[in-house]
Amino acid sequence: MPELEQALADVATEMAERTDRGDVATYIPQLGKVDPKKFGIAAVTNDGRVLVAGDADQAFSIQSISKVSTLTLALGNVGDALWKRVGREPSGNPFNSIVQLEHENGIPRNPFINAGAIVVSDILLAGHQPREAIGEILRFIQFLADDETIIIDREVAASERATGYRNFALANYMKSFGNLNHAPELALGVYFHHCAIAMSCRQLALAGRFLANGGKNPATGYQVVSAERARRIGAMMLTCGHYDGSGDFAFRVGIPGKSGVGGGILGIVPGVASLAVWSPGLNANGNSKLGSIALEKLARMMNWSIFAP
Repeated sequence: MPELEQALADVATEMAERTDRGDVATYIPQLGKVDPKKFGIAAVTNDGRVLVAGDADQAFSIQSISKVSTLTLALGNVGDALWKRVGREPSGNPFNSIVQLEHENGIPRNPFINAGAIVVSDILLAGHQPREAIGEILRFIQFLADDETIIIDREVAASERATGYRNFALANYMKSFGNLNHAPELALGVYFHHCAIAMSCRQLALAGRFLANGGKNPATGYQVVSAERARRIGAMMLTCGHYDGSGDFAFRVGIPGKSGVGGGILGIVPGVASLAVWSPGLNANGNSKLGSIALEKLARMMNWSIFAP
């Protein structure tokens, strides 16, 4: 795919020149320190090619992109019983909204909004101390990317805990409805730490490749999840992966994706490639502004929409 290498380079060049970069997240103080001029993009194809452009080897806080991995782990632990505690529908509300929880009796709309991911963290805590659950998540991501250098940024985790009042409210509210089995502060400890994992675009694209290949790591042949589960995780990414901007991302880009307020996006082109893009400035929905534009351009250049004939 020589045209893919050129397309990545062209997109990276164009994004580097743009001035409308969005605004970095400041409600987590550590994220507000990131240079908004950064831009990286990576693609890992199912035939084993790793192609990068821009700042693709600089680590950034993956934030909510980690929720794809925690969902994968939790489904492995409890299977479809997970869906009794978390829904599968887009929220239509901001990612940290408490409004729907009241109407829906403490059952979060989906596993990618904050409340849903806190329930997933609670599921991963079963039989573990928080430190053990956090270690399991980190080791799983290291395994997926085949890279033991991936770490948790302790300063970001501490920054999230110090300012995470809304998340404490969500957790306590769900606990009052009986939808957390552990103390809220324990589930939140797991949640804050997995959101603070730092990865580069290259590492992130490598970690996501199993989802582009029917649940199997194309480099090793290891079946991470069944093909059906990979499709269902991809469906959740398409419908819920960009908070209340998920419909617009599906409309413009047309592939499953998961964003994070650190400015990263993981994109999956089923049967073809795993993509990762990073640009710290966010749009009004909390998704990477230039990252979304870059994936839209790349998908159009490569005819990668899942709705393309």
